[in-house]
Amino acid sequence: MRAVGVRELKARLSHYLRRIKAGERVLVTERGQVIAELAPPAPLAEPYGLARLAELATVSDGEGPEPGLYASTGLASAAGTAARLVDLERG
Repeated sequence: MRAVGVRELKARLSHYLRRIKAGERVLVTERGQVIAELAPPAPLAEPYGLARLAELATVSDGEGPEPGLYASTGLASAAGTAARLVDLERG
């Protein structure tokens, strides 16, 4: 483990980030006192893809409780949808 002062860390940040990315831990010091430890992130114990977040109710997958809850514009699958929306907007 390597110790580095704040001033040197700021001056050579890319260098130290490469070392951390390679697995090294770096202690950051200020006036001789350790104030932080920089290390690569720990691997996640379980995956947090969109499907997993939806299971945890952290995000919504966009499927409502009722299929017809929102009115359809009829434009979702039509070719030229953007042009049709612009035409509708301009009247």
